[in-house]
Amino acid sequence: MKNNKINTTTPSTHEPHELSNENQIRLQKIAALHEKGISPWPNITETITLSCDEALDEFDEKHTEPQTLAGRLMLVREHGKTLFGKIQDQTGELQIYLRQDILGQEPFAFFQQMIDIGDIIWIKGTLFKTKTDEITLKVDAYQLLSKCLHPLPEKFHGLTDIEKIYRQRYLDLITNKDSRERFIVRSHIIRLFRMMLDEFGCIEVETPMLQPIPGGAAARPFVTHHNALDADLYLRIAPELYLKRLVVGGFDRVYEINRNFRNEGISTRHNPEFTMLEFYFAYLDYHFMMDFVENMVRLIVEALNDEKTVVSFAGKQLNFGTPFARLTMYDAVMKYGALNQEQLTHEAIDTTLLAKGITLEDKQAAWGHKLYALFEAVVEPQLFQPTFITHFPIEVSPLAKRDEKDPKIAARFELFIGGMELSNGFNELNDPFDQKARFEEQARAHASGVIDAHRYDADYIQTLEYGLPPTVGCGIGIDRLAMLLTNTTSIKDVILFPTLKQK
Repeated sequence: MKNNKINTTTPSTHEPHELSNENQIRLQKIAALHEKGISPWPNITETITLSCDEALDEFDEKHTEPQTLAGRLMLVREHGKTLFGKIQDQTGELQIYLRQDILGQEPFAFFQQMIDIGDIIWIKGTLFKTKTDEITLKVDAYQLLSKCLHPLPEKFHGLTDIEKIYRQRYLDLITNKDSRERFIVRSHIIRLFRMMLDEFGCIEVETPMLQPIPGGAAARPFVTHHNALDADLYLRIAPELYLKRLVVGGFDRVYEINRNFRNEGISTRHNPEFTMLEFYFAYLDYHFMMDFVENMVRLIVEALNDEKTVVSFAGKQLNFGTPFARLTMYDAVMKYGALNQEQLTHEAIDTTLLAKGITLEDKQAAWGHKLYALFEAVVEPQLFQPTFITHFPIEVSPLAKRDEKDPKIAARFELFIGGMELSNGFNELNDPFDQKARFEEQARAHASGVIDAHRYDADYIQTLEYGLPPTVGCGIGIDRLAMLLTNTTSIKDVILFPTLKQK
């Protein structure tokens, strides 16, 4: 084997590691391996027949044919001329057993001297049960596949430094089973949404992440510049206007699991880059959509919770089994804010806002904006059990169709669970004249300093002129649903690589 010369100092030039004694010992082992003509990072040439989970599930004492696995060595215990260890792959852990008289003296000694906890190895052997009934692989051959240069965090406690958990997520995943499980649950949530929407006849699509006009939500965008076109572009804040273009084009049921970007604050519930499921159904309305969303969420809870509909979150019990509550925004403000109708009149609402410690930047804000501000401050944190809020003021719903019985409110809902908004849906505004007027109003607000107001999108107006059928749309926050179903109160714990302040 070719003996490549290597530098036995740390290879990292971006962010140097502290060279611990353990690290120095491992670097010396790499040099020794090269001297022997052994690559610490070879190509894999052997097959893998089982995962750790499969080895545990499919074990049969009657079948003793050799099996092969690969994974990271997580534990080693020496007992004279035998070794016990744990190997970990994506599916779980498996105990391994090595004996000098089976491997041979030289390979056994090589394992003792050159293989460290954290190394990735290939192993071959037969499965058996120990006296304590633990399924174990008796190793008769092995190969080093990838040398680990640094000691792993202590196995039983994992990473305790919160900064390292987020900045070195790979170490968190290696050592923290609960963290791995959270992201597996998140993956299952997305898979279940896809399955249910596909069964409903939807088409999954992809829409632009770089957009000439940021639209589809009231949010501050990230801006970049395309050199060849000499034009500013924006990372999308929502896919809404493009998905509705597709409904105009004849895709009556369409969805996208999308990454959105909003140039706003970071908190336990907000990350500048986040994942949404957004979907649109032609010829249906928001009443149907509320039932549809409730059913989807309940089915996902049952699928991930052993058919149970009660889950723990933030020290309380969330009940998804009973029908979700439904309240108008006006009634919710009175109920949770302990207010009466007189305190919410046009004449008295400013005094009510002041009493609740709420100030609005826009001193000319309409009554609907003031009611919405009261709702966000007073009601939203109290909506712990699943609750649909309806009858949003039209002023805060620039893309929603007006309610047929009351044009001052929108045919819209939002679903709140655990004190967080999880979903937003409404009958889509398909009147191009009404949409044009609302875009113009939003453009005036943006020009006056309301940075997150919608921009005027002339191309979208033209799209509506070709006819958008009666349509209902909905968005569901994947990150927040993952928080709810993994009993996690920080969004950073359900995003593999959250946005962090640079060191």
